[in-house]
Amino acid sequence: MPIEISCIIPAYNEAPRIARVLEAVLCHPGLSQVIVVDDGSSDDTAEVVARYPSVRLIRQANMGKTAAVAAGLRAATSSHVLLLDSDLAGLTGVHVSQLLAPVMKGRADVAISLRRNAPLLWRLIGLDYISGERVLPRALLQQGLNGLPSFGLEVHMNRAMIHAGLRLAVVSWPEVESPFKHAKLGSWAKGLKADAKMLRDMFRTVSVSEAGAQIFSMRRMRIPTRA
Repeated sequence: MPIEISCIIPAYNEAPRIARVLEAVLCHPGLSQVIVVDDGSSDDTAEVVARYPSVRLIRQANMGKTAAVAAGLRAATSSHVLLLDSDLAGLTGVHVSQLLAPVMKGRADVAISLRRNAPLLWRLIGLDYISGERVLPRALLQQGLNGLPSFGLEVHMNRAMIHAGLRLAVVSWPEVESPFKHAKLGSWAKGLKADAKMLRDMFRTVSVSEAGAQIFSMRRMRIPTRA
């Protein structure tokens, strides 16, 4: 039976960027549903999304990325989900197909992207273990999200997939990047503050030693990826 995949895109103040992500996923034959969760944006994010009537738009008060993804999961109807950040540049339907393919063809249980501007260390080891672009079984995210910090989601997913012993495909996206926080927020000070919050949330979810163990385990779980 073919795998059905719902796409969930959490968004906060992404009016200038989200349309290009939606253009890449709308009408993609591998996706049965596209859901955008507007996490209390103060800009025109919801208005931009509303221009695409086939997109399921969910609006909520600002509660953070994890809560936004949880809202998307409640609305998802497929056995698998594609998680995408809403600020990606250079994303096309071809990249979406590349990320879906290992799971849809049964070669892997989870697929994770490796973007062009991922941190140098992640590119050197061939794994961005906190990538926000993933394909995975929806059931893997059905537990443990309540009370999880806003940016603890990725390491929580890592823990679940390692515990389940799933096969992992890492898909290189050399044409895709996400903007650095200082560029999005308008200053280095704001960017550094946002990065510090992300790290704080991560290490409220896992210890530094567990984060290192996740990287080691996920590298061992990787399968060869082919077109």
